[in-house]
This record gives sequence, C-alpha cells and structure tokens, in this order.
Amino acid sequence: MDALKDKLSGHGSGDKTQTSNTAGGSSQNEDYLDKGLDSFEKKKGLPVNRDTNEKITDAARGAFEKVTGKDVPDKISN
Repeated sequence: MDALKDKLSGHGSGDKTQTSNTAGGSSQNEDYLDKGLDSFEKKKGLPVNRDTNEKITDAARGAFEKVTGKDVPDKISN
C-alpha cells in the first residue's frame, strides 16, 4: 500500500525503482513485439497502456499470419 501511495504522490527516485520492478514483473507476459511497442511509446513521450498495446500487437500478429500464412516465430511472439 505504501508503494502505491509513493507512486501516486510524486516523482522521486523510488518511483524509478518501482517502475522498473513493475515492468520487470509484467515482462513475463511481454514478448519482443510488446516490449518494442512500449519502448517506442516511451521514446516518443506517449503514455504506455499495456491493454491497448496488447490489442495492437495481437492485431499485428494476426495480420502477419493472415498475409503470410505462417505463424510468427516464437522468439518474437508468445
């Protein structure tokens, strides 16, 4: 609960640690395509929304598979 209060209250050095911990914890479900989109958004200063990004990358995978008739390699996509 204190971590949530710290996160909401300001932008101290603790926030960077929590952000990296959060990203590390959610990276179990992220593949390279998801991480690439997150990185792009961070570099452009856009808000990172995991739910929306997951929908975008799923649509991209589906389009790739429909056009090529092949599955996306496991190394790139989970």
